[in-house]
Amino acid sequence: MKIGDTVSVVDEDLSGVIASVHGNTVVFKDEYGFTHQYPKEKLVPKITGFYENISVIKKPEPRKNISKKHQKNPMVLDLHFPSLVKNPHDYDSFERLFIQKERLLETLSFCRKNHLKKLEIVHGIGDGILQKMVWDVLESQTNLDFYNKEILHHQSGAVMVEFH
Repeated sequence: MKIGDTVSVVDEDLSGVIASVHGNTVVFKDEYGFTHQYPKEKLVPKITGFYENISVIKKPEPRKNISKKHQKNPMVLDLHFPSLVKNPHDYDSFERLFIQKERLLETLSFCRKNHLKKLEIVHGIGDGILQKMVWDVLESQTNLDFYNKEILHHQSGAVMVEFH
């Protein structure tokens, strides 16, 4: 640092031109003509145009990865029988209900094992036998809450389950 150099003070909004240097102490005048004394280690050279030749590279924002366990959308289990088996006409009504109940229990177990927070069970509106079976199974389970997806109970074809 020499007389005539422009300097800025570290951690302060203050700069000026060096008027004199006395050992480790530097005296400079700010733009209003006031003089200031600072040790050399508190000053940095102010180079005009220093950043003009540096190009700015715009990088894409990093995407936040959300694990499958914590996705906002719940897992969906559709208990409509044609979505569970290949030949739905080969089963009588008791076998159908038994298969639907087994799939429901397997899915509940899967959700617990994988620490999923929500499950949507689609049972349809129908005559209410499947809906009653779903509610009976859910009532027998622990550490979960469940409620109709729709506000009106009789119009709901799905149940939301939230695991603790």
